Amino acid sequence: MKWRAMPADFPPWDRVYAFFRRWRDHALVREFHDRLRGRVREESGRDAEPTAGVIDSQSVKADAVVGADSRGFDGGKLINGRKRHVVVDTLGLLLGVMVTAADIGDRAAAKVLLERVTDAHHRLELVWADGGYTGSLVKHCLAALALVLAIVKRSEAMRGFVVLPKRWIVERLFAHLMRSRRLVRDFERSTSSAEAMIYWSMTMIMPRRLARSRSARG
Repeated sequence: MKWRAMPADFPPWDRVYAFFRRWRDHALVREFHDRLRGRVREESGRDAEPTAGVIDSQSVKADAVVGADSRGFDGGKLINGRKRHVVVDTLGLLLGVMVTAADIGDRAAAKVLLERVTDAHHRLELVWADGGYTGSLVKHCLAALALVLAIVKRSEAMRGFVVLPKRWIVERLFAHLMRSRRLVRDFERSTSSAEAMIYWSMTMIMPRRLARSRSARG
């Protein structure tokens, strides 16, 4: 979807984009999201700040507007585009996201992303990850971030689709992103806009999470 293709009942596209750009550049989209996330956690009987999370990545195709400086080829997924690296809490709520070219390795991106996430969430002490995050990253997290990176591996004896402990939580977030027409592929010229769109998408679903929590409490 192009900015110029805004629905007719919206304000002029350039005015809407100006607000988005201002909110993106001043990290307001993330701030709105983070405030709501704290409310959802508290309404669910949790502390506002998490102590555990899950990390994973998702490669998506990039639109033609995405330049060569921020796109790459993921040989494992056979995708030419970008990669979304995310950390979620145990409720599946977003703690941090970083968008890179698709050829950036998970461990290299995780080293940067986990540092950002632990800076913002000082109580975080455990993060689950898949086998792609093994190696020196585990020791680095413990030594530099005081963070336990627990690897949840798929057994060689497993056949077909199997729901793995904890890893399904972050996969649910990816499934939500792929239901969004704007996020089914990467249409953003800059990675900062791509990250802001992910925060905005997750912000939109949290009022429903709040309503369900309140309804469950009667």
